[in-house]
Amino acid sequence: MTCAIVDAYGAGRLLPAALRLRGVPFIHVRSEFPDTRLAYRPADFAVELAHTGDIAATAAAMRELGVTTVVAAAESGVLLADRLAAALGLPGNAIDHSVARRDKAAMQETIRAAGLAAARDFRSASSADTVAWVRDNGIRPVVLKPVLSAGTDNVITCTTAEEVVAAHDRIMASVDRYGRRNDTVLAQQFLRGSEYYLNTVSWAGTHRLIEVWRYHKRQVDGQAVYDYEDLLPLDAFGVAEVVGYARDVLDALGISHGAAHTEIMLTDDGPFLIETGARLGGGQVPELLSRCVGTDQVNTLAFALADPESFVAETDAPYQLKNLLRCVNLISPATGRMPDADGWDRVRELPSFAGLVANHAEGAPLTKTIDMATCPGTVYLCTDDQAELERDYQTLRDMELTGLYR
Repeated sequence: MTCAIVDAYGAGRLLPAALRLRGVPFIHVRSEFPDTRLAYRPADFAVELAHTGDIAATAAAMRELGVTTVVAAAESGVLLADRLAAALGLPGNAIDHSVARRDKAAMQETIRAAGLAAARDFRSASSADTVAWVRDNGIRPVVLKPVLSAGTDNVITCTTAEEVVAAHDRIMASVDRYGRRNDTVLAQQFLRGSEYYLNTVSWAGTHRLIEVWRYHKRQVDGQAVYDYEDLLPLDAFGVAEVVGYARDVLDALGISHGAAHTEIMLTDDGPFLIETGARLGGGQVPELLSRCVGTDQVNTLAFALADPESFVAETDAPYQLKNLLRCVNLISPATGRMPDADGWDRVRELPSFAGLVANHAEGAPLTKTIDMATCPGTVYLCTDDQAELERDYQTLRDMELTGLYR
């Protein structure tokens, strides 16, 4: 068998090593519009196919290489992976719901049609029409976002008509994370509650839960910025409810093969989908997650590709939380520069320090953090002591305010 990895950027760059450990040959297929700001390791691939828009030609080249499975590793590869799997007659996600796995408006329409709770929303290229929808439906606050982007790119919360117009105009005048100009804007009701995300791996319609996290965000200049996420035990408040809802969402969206990253808001009225990505979750450190729950999404996906029957037999195996784990998204309070190697020393000296992923090179200029694209990086804290975790988190935030990014 040979696996075609579509857009091995971000967390996708970790998949080749996991496949190599299981003896699975692989090639890389690069879509027309990958997010090149995400890390990528071209040296991992002996063969790379650059898709230029001709599905038949790319599928023919893959057929010649003996490709037997196709997986999307990053968001930019989701639609292409679907089309290539269908063209080759290979196992894949339901092609009739392909657009709904990328288009945030179609995603909500699809789960609503399946009888699941969905956010009230409206898409339009007109700011006047969007203001009218907000007014007529009494929806405030309202969240505006591009329909096809990712990573909190231009996700803006508005409370007044003037803010809606400004946000709408800003989104329409910009390009998304993949370099394409936004031609419409999605307005969505602001969901209040506790936000969770789940990473899963599916094969032949069975879903294995890998991890459940709870998000914590803060507002920066009217935008929701990721603060930190905590890995949760399965008996934590709300987990059973969001897991059951997430499985229904995967089924409704036709996600039957591959990895998925699902974000859910648990409100007083129950769980509501924020969005699902039919690909690996971002910001992964597999060895650290395995230390805490015994497995991780990257290696589980490789397992499913290498031995589907054994994977399916184990999909119901629950995880147990062995250590507390917090993913702290670094926040630059103003313009500055990335620390050099020595500049991270005091971060590494935190008692619960477990890992650091820098998003930019040493000394690279930083702007104020307003989204994931302007996030300096991630620090992982791991301990069995809740008090120590909170102390180290606060110390890290204090460092950011007192010169970490000078």
